[in-house]
Amino acid sequence: MPMSDDFKQRLFPKLEAIAEHYGTPFHIYDEAGIRKTGEELKQAFAKIDGFQEFFAVKALPNPKILKLMHDMGFGFDCSSIPELILSRQVGGNGEEIMFTSNNTAPHEFEAALSEGGCVLNLDDISLIDKVPAPFPELICFRYNPGPRRSGNIIIGNPVEAKYGVSHEQVVDAYRKAKERGATRFGLHTMVASNELDYTYMVETARMVLEIAELVEYELDIRFEFVNIGGGFGIPYKPEDAPLDLDAMSKDITILFDAFKQKHGYAPKMFMESGRYMTGPHGCLVTTAINSKDIYRKYVGVDACMSALMRPALYEAYHHIDVPAKADQEATETYDVAGSLCENNDKFAIQRQLPPIEDGDLVVIHDSGAHGHAMGFQYNGRLRPKELLLRTDGSVELIRREETNEDYFATLNFEADSFNP
Repeated sequence: MPMSDDFKQRLFPKLEAIAEHYGTPFHIYDEAGIRKTGEELKQAFAKIDGFQEFFAVKALPNPKILKLMHDMGFGFDCSSIPELILSRQVGGNGEEIMFTSNNTAPHEFEAALSEGGCVLNLDDISLIDKVPAPFPELICFRYNPGPRRSGNIIIGNPVEAKYGVSHEQVVDAYRKAKERGATRFGLHTMVASNELDYTYMVETARMVLEIAELVEYELDIRFEFVNIGGGFGIPYKPEDAPLDLDAMSKDITILFDAFKQKHGYAPKMFMESGRYMTGPHGCLVTTAINSKDIYRKYVGVDACMSALMRPALYEAYHHIDVPAKADQEATETYDVAGSLCENNDKFAIQRQLPPIEDGDLVVIHDSGAHGHAMGFQYNGRLRPKELLLRTDGSVELIRREETNEDYFATLNFEADSFNP
């Protein structure tokens, strides 16, 4: 169940016309699907006071998409200055922005704390002394449980992760932040990626509440929020079961209710889902331009992994449709490949598909997160355009494709030589 049937029904009947107007390749995103997922998320956690989603900007950093998130009342999770700029341009400000950066440079701290500031989420205890004065009133730390928790298969073992404050450091981190002037506190963690077992996320909520309880006991502070991170998974294969959002939210709500009964209050609950919000609501549309039959059968398309590198980087599965051949059986076995001078430039390997001819549109599912955003320009292959399928059925260009002029733009500069 990668692309929803609703998305297909809205898109596929007009896909040929869209491709003729805009040309391929392009990513296209479904506004209706994104809004539906956002409302479902809010409803699922409505019984937790102060629930807030901070959309992970890295997943799909397009102003039109970020504006949809802001319209739904969501904040933004940022980890770079450009992501801060994008978030502020669409109306995010102050505590609507959480800045979580790893190995943060001084100028990044300055940008994060300027223009109304943000929720500063520190990744390391050593960063406390590097935050410029005045120290923020509200501070948060990213917690890494180390051997106390097993990471999932994608994000890896927490012991090996470069992120976060260790269990042994966490109390001291908040003590030092208090000494620098912090009076308000939050707690964050991120221990999973694309997790479909909802019980893993329930245990993450349990973990952060236990750490909040520990720090409160040691330092007599109350946490305004705990952030269980992102990592909500989406099913990439048709046979995969989706994340059980209802069961997860029910169990997490029980944990927050129990904390409130014990302590007389409960922190707000934040999360930073990116993939879950937009991943299934986007696809990469490309055109078959070549067929090759050597030791394997290949279908060559006019996109390459500069438009979607997840299959090459992670051996990730992305489902593929050929809309014009929807009524035909998948009788052929293809590698679906791009034009990059890399043998791993493949969107699918030994995939069963209907017979594909030059000119057929090929739809690669689940490109709505970490698709265009992870693009690059190796081999001079440029990133494609982005489109938005609006709720009224219209299609809007929301990012043009890169051009040769863009590729050479950074070579246009004022001459500068230095002889120390």
